[in-house]
Amino acid sequence: MSDTPTDTEPAGRREAARNTINTDVMQWLSALVALIGLYVVASPFIFEATDAAAWNDTLVGTAIFLLAGYNFYRLSRDRLASVGAASLTVLLGLWLLIAPSFIEMGSDQLATGTAISGALVALLSAYNAYANNKADAPDRARARA
Repeated sequence: MSDTPTDTEPAGRREAARNTINTDVMQWLSALVALIGLYVVASPFIFEATDAAAWNDTLVGTAIFLLAGYNFYRLSRDRLASVGAASLTVLLGLWLLIAPSFIEMGSDQLATGTAISGALVALLSAYNAYANNKADAPDRARARA
């Protein structure tokens, strides 16, 4: 089926289909990012880590968990995710990606896990921010307002 508009399709319907978002999918995406944040918090206690790596992963992982959890909560209430929170989570994920280059991690497993977790957080949160920025408010939330 073609995505090009036809004369028989109302313009409002085309626009609504283009700007809606599946909040359930975005909610579970935020939950996945929050779980990755919990892994980052736990990883220095699982693998050998220096004090700097333990503090870095604990603080950044906690921030990721809280920001993604906040977006999960918003989406569970039929609201759009906060683009600002998702964007900050992208930056934190990018920091985790490059942190092993600047901080002595203590073990290769921790450095690899931190970098992979950072890449996943950055990619998933970037998609979350992009999709929520382009979307209109969900119908149920708009009906309440």
